[in-house]
Amino acid sequence: MVFVFVFFLLVILPVTHSLKYFYTASSGIANFPSYVSVGLVDDVQISYCDSNIKKNTPKQEWMNEVKSEHPSYWKEETQTCLDKKETFRVNLEIAKQRFNQTGGAHIFQQMIGCEWNGETGEVRGHDQFGYDGEDLIVLDPLTQTWIAPVQQAVITQNKWNHDRYDVEYEMSYLTQICVEWLKTYLNYGRSSLLRTDLPSVSFLQKSSSSPVSCHATGFYPNRAEMFWRKDGEEVHGGVVKGEILPNNDGTFQMSVDIDLSSVAPEDWNKYECVFQLSGVNEEINFLFVTVLPWQNFSLATPVYITHNEDSPLNMMIILVVVAVAVLGLIGVVGFIIYKKKNGEKWLFYLSFSLF
Repeated sequence: MVFVFVFFLLVILPVTHSLKYFYTASSGIANFPSYVSVGLVDDVQISYCDSNIKKNTPKQEWMNEVKSEHPSYWKEETQTCLDKKETFRVNLEIAKQRFNQTGGAHIFQQMIGCEWNGETGEVRGHDQFGYDGEDLIVLDPLTQTWIAPVQQAVITQNKWNHDRYDVEYEMSYLTQICVEWLKTYLNYGRSSLLRTDLPSVSFLQKSSSSPVSCHATGFYPNRAEMFWRKDGEEVHGGVVKGEILPNNDGTFQMSVDIDLSSVAPEDWNKYECVFQLSGVNEEINFLFVTVLPWQNFSLATPVYITHNEDSPLNMMIILVVVAVAVLGLIGVVGFIIYKKKNGEKWLFYLSFSLF
């Protein structure tokens, strides 16, 4: 009988909050608005406007509370949407001329936003324009200059860099105005935006030669990382990382697989699955113990690991049950060590206009 230990460690990432806006003008695309505006806080949509509805609307219930301090907020946001719709219509036509294009489907976009670390106070701003899916012109916040990766945008690059007043205003918006609005939205939406849901974690190996999958589900926010380590070093070879996917209840899931077919079972205890979640001020150690009896044993049943954050002892006991159709019953008990540690936080964007 061979005992295999897989160690699961939950650590904490620094949490950086973000505000970002996406503006999109298009032509030649059937059944799609010629202009769309979307706002997001920490990747949660807060507003929407397009050329068909001609009105900026809240996408979160708590965004209606903004009117308590700013009664004309949504009226002003609607006017901004309509103004940008015209600006972007012109920008799209200019871009088509620069690229010597007439008909066909074309898209002119802008992504603008800011990031703010509530602990360190660090602020970063982003502003970039794209055309037909490629970068057109991008702001470098460090040098406070615009950079054109394509020849067709060099005219705009020179024009914008020559007007230092506009560049200074842009930086002021990204590092001050944007951040103040971000803090305002975080305050109104704190009950949902600032919550953290820890994941349930399962390990699954379909057969003795299959990759071992470490799967986390039910976590929030979606700013998370997951990877395998061996002896404290991150493993890249034989590792396949999945995307973060939404669950129906508003939480998220992700998984990362590792191929241990060439690793002796007695060496499996050198590997650990690490899940990093932003906004958690605790460190939780999940200890997974499974038993592999007999040499040809095939693990066909998922092994589930859950945590109990309400435990006054900050500890939980994990019961792992592996069922094997032919061989009968195998029972295993694992331990989870739950201890506190300082947390940090993650990242974000925003958006603006004028081509």
